[in-house]
Amino acid sequence: MRPEERSQAPSEPAEPVDAAGPVDAAAREARAAERLERAVLAAEQALIEFEIAVDTFRIEVENFSRLHHQRLGPMYSRLDELDALIAEAVAARTGDPEDIRRAREARGLVLPMPKVEELFHGWLDSDGLSPEGVAMLTEQPVQPPPRVRASEEARRIYRELARKAHPDLAEEEAERERRGEFIVRVNAAYAAGDEERLRALAEEWAAGPPPPERRWSRSEELYARLEWLAARKEMLAEAAAELESSAIGAMIKMAPEDPDGLLDEIAEQLLAKVAEKENELAELVR
Repeated sequence: MRPEERSQAPSEPAEPVDAAGPVDAAAREARAAERLERAVLAAEQALIEFEIAVDTFRIEVENFSRLHHQRLGPMYSRLDELDALIAEAVAARTGDPEDIRRAREARGLVLPMPKVEELFHGWLDSDGLSPEGVAMLTEQPVQPPPRVRASEEARRIYRELARKAHPDLAEEEAERERRGEFIVRVNAAYAAGDEERLRALAEEWAAGPPPPERRWSRSEELYARLEWLAARKEMLAEAAAELESSAIGAMIKMAPEDPDGLLDEIAEQLLAKVAEKENELAELVR
């Protein structure tokens, strides 16, 4: 370049156009998404292994619980029966009201009263006895529910909604389903004669369909997946802690290599208690 050409050149070079800028941004986003995908994959594998471990321990607890009940349940029942017999023998000897009360409590443990729900076979709900339950107990016929007569205003709103929201007016399947679900609610409100509910449905229809959900980016989906995996692991950890803190879980942890041996040991202890209480009862009934 000649000197005169240099003197005519600008003092500062013009800023070059970064044509590769959007490409670089897209590449960075792709690399970030790849890292997130690897993190999600690792978290999924770790969660699967953890879930397998929790399920394995849960199955062990359930199996051991069944064994515990089969082998030791009769011994516990025998001990409860002996406790009741001993308390009744003591009450018969002393006639003391407190001893009589203890005897009744001990017998109640052997022969528990059925639950109220079992007595009424589903006639009892959160509001008390159902009409069917009352009718059965009082030997009266069950009355059919009173017929609902909708008001003129309810009829008007119903007809207007039925005309506007009829599923046959939709051209797309998604809109047809939305209208169908809406008409189901309209019919239910009209059948109940609920004018206020019909007005609310009319306002809902006038407001229009909900806006379409925004599509998530790949990164947002991956972050949401990581959050779900973390929440799932936390829930499994709580379940595992509950299993470990249960009576059966604690017993398995005491002898993880030989739980059957632990059952044998407990059985021997229970047999000794049974023999001891049988001797005590024999002394009382002499």
